[in-house]
Amino acid sequence: MTIQIFKKTELFPRTHFLALAACSVLVLLVALWPSQGRSVVVEVPAHIVIPEPEVLDDEQLLLSTSEIVKSGDTLSTVFERSGAGVSILYKLISDPEIKKPIEKIYPGQEFIFLFDNESILKQISFNESPILSYQIDINEDRTAQISKIERTPEIHTKYAKAVISDSLFMAGLNAGLSDNMIMQLATIYGWDIDFALDIREGDEFSLLYEENYLNGEKLSDGPIIAAKFINNGREVTAIRYTDASGRTDYFSPDGNSMKKAFLRTPLDVFRISSSFNPKRKHPVLNKIVAHKGTDYAAPVGTPIKAAGDGKIIKANYSSTFGNVVVIQHGESIRTLYAHMSKFSKYTKVGNRIKQGQIIGYVGATGRVTGAHLHYEFQVNGVHKNPQTVRLPTAQPLAKEFKADFDNYASNVIGQLGVYDQAYANNLLQSFE
Repeated sequence: MTIQIFKKTELFPRTHFLALAACSVLVLLVALWPSQGRSVVVEVPAHIVIPEPEVLDDEQLLLSTSEIVKSGDTLSTVFERSGAGVSILYKLISDPEIKKPIEKIYPGQEFIFLFDNESILKQISFNESPILSYQIDINEDRTAQISKIERTPEIHTKYAKAVISDSLFMAGLNAGLSDNMIMQLATIYGWDIDFALDIREGDEFSLLYEENYLNGEKLSDGPIIAAKFINNGREVTAIRYTDASGRTDYFSPDGNSMKKAFLRTPLDVFRISSSFNPKRKHPVLNKIVAHKGTDYAAPVGTPIKAAGDGKIIKANYSSTFGNVVVIQHGESIRTLYAHMSKFSKYTKVGNRIKQGQIIGYVGATGRVTGAHLHYEFQVNGVHKNPQTVRLPTAQPLAKEFKADFDNYASNVIGQLGVYDQAYANNLLQSFE
C-alpha cells in the first residue's frame, strides 16, 4: 500500500515557509521552461489517471491511498483496507450509475482513495481497462458523481503472409499472428474451408489487420481488414466493410456475405471418425447400415453449436441416438445432433435457436462405441453429406451500398496486392 501525505511543516514560521515554497516553484519552472526551438512533452503511463487539480486551503490537505485488488478480494475488503469503510461503499453502490462500473473488480486492479486531513473520503479513482477509467467525487453532503475517462488507442495496420506446411495454426504463429488473430481468420473462412479436411500443404494466406497501441505498447488485436486464402488452387478473398446503416460484415469482392446460413461443422474441436456413407458396415450391429451423417469424435463435454437459425422440434432420449436434438430451419432443412452427454439450457422443444448457440455437449449415449457427435443434414427429407452439401448463402450487401463497397473493396484489395508483391520480391531476392 502506497501512502502519500501532504501537510504543513512547523519547522519554520509561515512567512518563511511560503517564501521557500515560492522559490522552489520558481526554480522548477526555470528548469523545465523549454529553450528556444524546443518543447517538453511529458507522457503519462496508461494506468495513471490525473484528476483535475483542486485549490485547497490550509484545512484541506489530502492523503492518498492506493489499494491493489488481490485474488479473493471483494469491494468491501478493498474499502476496509483503504480506511474508507463499507458504509460509504453501500451508499455509493445504491446509485446504479456507480454500481455497475465499480463492481467489475479483478486482481491487479488499482483503486486510489483520496481523504482530507480529517480522514473524510473525497475521491475514488479506478481503472476498468487500460483505456477506460472512472473518477468518483464525493460532496460535503455525501452525495457522489461519477465521471468516465476514456483514452483512444492508436491503430496500426499490419500485414502478414504464410505458406502452410502442416496446419493453419502453426503457419499463423510462424507469421507472427496471435492466437486470437488466427481464430479470427479461421472464423471468417470457416464457411468456405473445412480446416480439418480441406487444408493442403502449400496452401497460403495473406491479410491486412489492425492492432491497438497505447503509449507505444500493443494493447490488443483489432479486426482483420482484408484477407486472401488460396486453398488447393482456389482463391477466396474476404473484405471487412461497414455500410452506412452501421452493419459490419465480411464480404467477397462481389458483395456476397462470407457467412452462410449454416456452419459447415457444429464443433470447434474434433476429428472425423466416420463420414457420410450409404453402404457403411455398422460397428455395433456388424451389418450394412447406411450412415446418413458425419461422426465427429471429440472429448466428452465439448460444446455442440446449432448449425443455423431455427426451431427445436425434438430434444429427447432414444435407444439408438441417445440424447438427440433435431432443429427445423425454414421449410425444407433439418439438422440432427445425436449421442449428447446432456442438453444445454436452451434446448427445449419449441424454442427458437440462433446459429452458433450451444444446444448440448458431446457424449456417448445411445448405440455407440465411443464419445462423438453424429450430425445429419436433411433437405426436403433427403439426407445430404454434411461435409459437401451446398450451404445456402446469408444476406448479401444491400444494393444501395454496392457502389461504395466496390470502391472501398478495390482500394483494400489493391493494398493487399502491393504487400503481396513486395513479399514475393523480398523472397525472390533472398534466393538470389
